Amino acid sequence: QVQLTESGGGLGQAGDSLRLSCTASGLIFRSYAMVWFRQAPGKEREFVATISWSGDVTNYPDSVKGRFTISRDNAKNTVYLQMNSLKPEDTAVYYCAANAVYLNYPRNYDYWGQGTQVTVSS
Repeated sequence: QVQLTESGGGLGQAGDSLRLSCTASGLIFRSYAMVWFRQAPGKEREFVATISWSGDVTNYPDSVKGRFTISRDNAKNTVYLQMNSLKPEDTAVYYCAANAVYLNYPRNYDYWGQGTQVTVSS
């Protein structure tokens, strides 16, 4: 059974930094591209970062480029999302996901976790 467990969410103020973590089990982690996406109330889910299985390739939408950094540690079956210069519009539930195929702009996900709430006040 595949499990993805996110942690590290919380409350912050504009300009703060937060680091999210996601630990995976039940799959061959090093074989999967990993993704972070988010969903705010009343909005569609939005991809925010993706990383290839090796960690060599990453991609971000313009909304977070230069502020968010995705990384992974295949030895720990963990993917991270470093979020800097947070803005109130970053407020959402953040999910990590695993995809068998790397895409620059993933819209669908093979597996995903339960999410962690990030709230940024102005």
